[in-house]
Amino acid sequence: MRKATIKRKTKETDIEVSVNLDGTGASASATGIGFFDHMLDLLARHSRIDIAVKADGDLHVDHHHTTEDVGIALGQAVRQALGDMKGITRYASVHMPMDETLSRVVIDISGRPLLVFNVAFARDKIGEFDTDLVREWFHAFAMNAGITLHVETLYGENGHHIAESCFKGLARALRMAVAIDPKAAGEVPSTKGSLGA
Repeated sequence: MRKATIKRKTKETDIEVSVNLDGTGASASATGIGFFDHMLDLLARHSRIDIAVKADGDLHVDHHHTTEDVGIALGQAVRQALGDMKGITRYASVHMPMDETLSRVVIDISGRPLLVFNVAFARDKIGEFDTDLVREWFHAFAMNAGITLHVETLYGENGHHIAESCFKGLARALRMAVAIDPKAAGEVPSTKGSLGA
């Protein structure tokens, strides 16, 4: 089974994340940040990856450490659950609409972590959530999952819609990229014969 649990504890956060890549999209997110929990729920539902996140962070300071550290732990969990990556589809590209917003998310489960993030927000906050933290989360996730990830909002106005289109786009791209390709079962999808080395 392609499952993993990661525990991460620092002076700033205490986090436990579990994933099941072959799940049904079940979500149990408790970070203490309402908007962030909403984004994690969307990620689980639309990726069909079961995701459980329990985070206790220094929210009296701000939301930065909790958001970033959840990205780190979730990325590590996905990477561990992928195992040797045999049979995965590897690549995916998605255009994700959310009302007036359209975002493009492209992924390569390459073992070479990289984030290109061309997303602009007109305001600094979505409710109490700093919009800068959307990029911080995507960066932490991509670096620790070992994926090449391109995220670009082509157009949009509402900050909530922009963030949601990015998270939903990642979810649908992950859903395709981690899926086992029945025509290549047991094969590593690389001419090198390995990924992440």
